Amino acid sequence: MPVAQETELTDFATALLHAAGYTPDEAAQTARLLVWANLRGADSHGVLRIPRYVEMIKTAVVRTGQQPKLIREFGATCVFDYGKAPGAVAMMHAAGKAGDLAEKFGIGWCSARAISHAGAIGYFTTQLAGRGLIGIAMTASRPLMSYFGAKGEALSTNPLSIAVPRPDGADPIVLDMSTAAVALGKIMAAKDSGNPIPKGWAIDANGVETQDPHAVAAILPMAGPKGSGLSLMIEVLSSVLVGNAVIAPFLRGEKNGGFNGLMLAVNPAAFGDTPSFLASVESLAGTIHALDPAAGSDGVKLPGERGFQTGRERMANGIPLAKGTARNLADAAVRLGLAVPAFLQ
Repeated sequence: MPVAQETELTDFATALLHAAGYTPDEAAQTARLLVWANLRGADSHGVLRIPRYVEMIKTAVVRTGQQPKLIREFGATCVFDYGKAPGAVAMMHAAGKAGDLAEKFGIGWCSARAISHAGAIGYFTTQLAGRGLIGIAMTASRPLMSYFGAKGEALSTNPLSIAVPRPDGADPIVLDMSTAAVALGKIMAAKDSGNPIPKGWAIDANGVETQDPHAVAAILPMAGPKGSGLSLMIEVLSSVLVGNAVIAPFLRGEKNGGFNGLMLAVNPAAFGDTPSFLASVESLAGTIHALDPAAGSDGVKLPGERGFQTGRERMANGIPLAKGTARNLADAAVRLGLAVPAFLQ
C-alpha cells in the first residue's frame, strides 16, 4: 500500500485540482479538506474523491471562480448563494460568517445555497471549535439513499456534524455522521480496495441487500425510519428553507441549483460563564472516559477522538492509500499532464 506524507499529498492534490480548473485558492482549500479526512482515517472522504471532483468540473456540477452572493441578512442569520462553487470553499466561507455572527449576537446561522460536494463536514465545525464556539453543520445533496419502506434512491445521505470546544487546547469533541447506514465514500473505498461491503449498508436495483459494492443501487438509511426522517428534516433546513429544494425537484426529473449546506455557530458566552462551560465539558469528557469498557472494546472514546489519534499517527508515519486510489490518482495526473509523484510509483 503506497504511503504519502501529509505535505506531499496536499501539494499533489492541490496540483491535480488546479490543473483540472480550480483556482489556486480553491485547489488549496479543497486539498486541505480532503487530506484532513485522510489524516483522520476517513479515507472515504479523502483524496479518492479527486477523480470525481475533476469530472464534476467538466460537467459543471462544480463551477470555479464564483464569488459568494449575499441573498438575505436578518439579525443573526444570513443566506449566501455560491453559484456551485467548490464545497470546501463555500462551507469555509459560511463557517466564517456564522462564527462572526455568533461573536456579535451569541448565535450565528449561515445558509450556504448552491454549493457542491462538501466532503467531511467535521472539518468546518472543528474550525469553529478552534474559535471557542460550538459548531453545527449539515449538508444536502441529490438522492443517494433509500427512503424507509421504499425502493431506490430517494434521499440524500445528509451528513450532520457538531463540534464542542474543550479547555487548554485539548482536542474538541467532534461528532461527524451520515444519516445513512454508511457514507457513499466507504462504498467507493470498497470498490478501490476490491473488498465486499457488510450487510445492512446498501441494496441493489431490486431492493435486495447486497455485499457487492459494484451492485449498489441505493444506500440504506441509518436506523431505518429514524435515518430517513432525519435526512428529510435536514433537506428542509438546508434546502427548502432557502428556496433551493433538491430532493423533490430531482425526483420529478427537474434540474436543480446545486447542493446546499448550513453552518450554525453558538457562543458559550451568550449562555453563561465560558470558563465554567468548558470546565463542565471537561468534566463530562472525563466521566465518559472513566466508564468501564465493554468486553472486546479498545477503550471508551469521545466522538472524534479516534480520528485525532489517527491523525497524529499518520502525521508521524504517513498516510496509507489504497492501491485503487493510488492508481486512480496516478491516472488523473497523466491525463492532466502532471508528473506522477514517487509515492504513487
